[in-house]
Amino acid sequence: MLLPKYPDSPTPPPAHTHAPTDPIPVRHSLPSVSIDRNAVVALVVGGVVLTALLAAVAVTAISVAVAAVVLRSLLREHHRH
Repeated sequence: MLLPKYPDSPTPPPAHTHAPTDPIPVRHSLPSVSIDRNAVVALVVGGVVLTALLAAVAVTAISVAVAAVVLRSLLREHHRH
């Protein structure tokens, strides 16, 4: 049968050796970005327009679905008589 081999020294080596700490790295600041007011206005207006278009599509889809349910109900009533 195989038995495990134990090290000769009774104390195990330390699990973590302390490495010398590096000096704190110098943080480079990001280059300043100039934001044009017109660009911000165009972005906000574009967002508002896209939101309005999305709302219009949603309202149209809901109204088409309601119209389909009403027409289906009317056709079912028509076929019963």
